[in-house]
Amino acid sequence: MAFTQHGRNALRQITKESSDRVLHHPLLYSCQGVRYRRLEVILTTKVDKLGKAGETVKVAPGYFRNHLMPKLLAVPNIEKFAHLIREQRRICQPVEEEEVKVIRKSEDNMSREFEKAARRLENARLVLRRFPNIEKLRSRESKDVPIELRSPVTKEELVAEVSRQLSISIEPENLHLPSPLSAFGEYEVPMRLPKAIPLPEGKVQWTLNVKVRGK
Repeated sequence: MAFTQHGRNALRQITKESSDRVLHHPLLYSCQGVRYRRLEVILTTKVDKLGKAGETVKVAPGYFRNHLMPKLLAVPNIEKFAHLIREQRRICQPVEEEEVKVIRKSEDNMSREFEKAARRLENARLVLRRFPNIEKLRSRESKDVPIELRSPVTKEELVAEVSRQLSISIEPENLHLPSPLSAFGEYEVPMRLPKAIPLPEGKVQWTLNVKVRGK
C-alpha cells in the first residue's frame, strides 16, 4: 500500500510540474522543430531578397509551397533536381542582368573636352584633294595665278572632313567661311567656338588649317 501511495504522489507531482512547464518540455521542442523547419531549395531564377539562379537557400515550407513552387521559381534541394539545375545552367549559361549606372558629365568635364577638341583642331591640318578646272588652268597668264578648282570646297564639306579625318564633330556654324574655297593652296579658316574655351597664347581667334591639293 505504501508503494502504491508513493507512486500516486509521484504521478501527481509530475502532472503538476508538466502543467506549469508544458511549453518548455523537450518533446514539444522537437515537435516544433519538425513543424517549423525551414526547407532547403534551389532557385531556378533570380528572386529578390533571396538570391540568384542556382543558389541554395532556406525558406519557410509555406512560402515554398504557395509562392515559389507554383511559379517554378525554386525546386527542392535533392540530388535529382540539383543535377537538372546544373545541366540547365551548363547548357544555357544564363546571364544575370546588371544595373547600368549612367554618369552624367559635369559642366567642367564638358568644358575640358571642348578645350581638348579645340586644341586638336588648332594643331591639325585637313588635306583635301580636288580636280583642277582645266579650262582656267590652260588660260591662266602665268604660274603665279592660283589654279582654280573644278568644284569649290564648301563649309559642309569641311565639316564632313573634320569628322572623317579628325573624329571631331562640329557644326557648320563653328566655321566662318563667307565663300567656298575655289583654288589650290593653304588656308586658315576662322572658327567660332564658345568664349569659355581659352585661346592659345599669342592667338586672337581659333583657326582650322586646310590644304587643298590636286588629285
